[in-house]
Amino acid sequence: MIRSFLQPARRFLRREDGVATLEFVLTFPAMLMIMLSSIEVGMMTLNHSGLERAMDLTVRDIRLSTGTAPQYDEIKNRICQRAGFIKDCGNNLKLEMVQVDPRDWVGVSREVTCTDASKEVQPKTMFKNDAKDNELMILRACAKIKPIFPTTGLGKSIKKDGAGQYALVSTSVFVQEPR
Repeated sequence: MIRSFLQPARRFLRREDGVATLEFVLTFPAMLMIMLSSIEVGMMTLNHSGLERAMDLTVRDIRLSTGTAPQYDEIKNRICQRAGFIKDCGNNLKLEMVQVDPRDWVGVSREVTCTDASKEVQPKTMFKNDAKDNELMILRACAKIKPIFPTTGLGKSIKKDGAGQYALVSTSVFVQEPR
């Protein structure tokens, strides 16, 4: 009697129908997650390299243009013109410029001030471009980017603000040239 119950169970376990479906069901979600995360990493890299390049070109302009001291809005516009892939750059980019004494190094705080669309607008952070000749200046830009896939893979696990945007930070250093 027990054999009569075990024979159909054995036949069922020996069948190989649906094996491909099982493999697909087990591997497809992982492959999809990897694919979506790689797209997210690609766009993040594209945005960050664009921001880095824009910062480098703008700081180079500041270093080479002796006698002029561009202010916050002008520097921000230059960076936004050169950082092509950052959406709504004018509203999502915040700059911070700090004058540093190289002989008594204090550095810049690790906390980066960025825009946050979920909070009230904050006034401009420290930004003084009235440095004397040969003074060391640190310019830091923070752009907020919305992830492409905010609910899967990397887009889900990256640190975001209240509006669901992550921060891309670029820092550059230059010496104020003599006028």
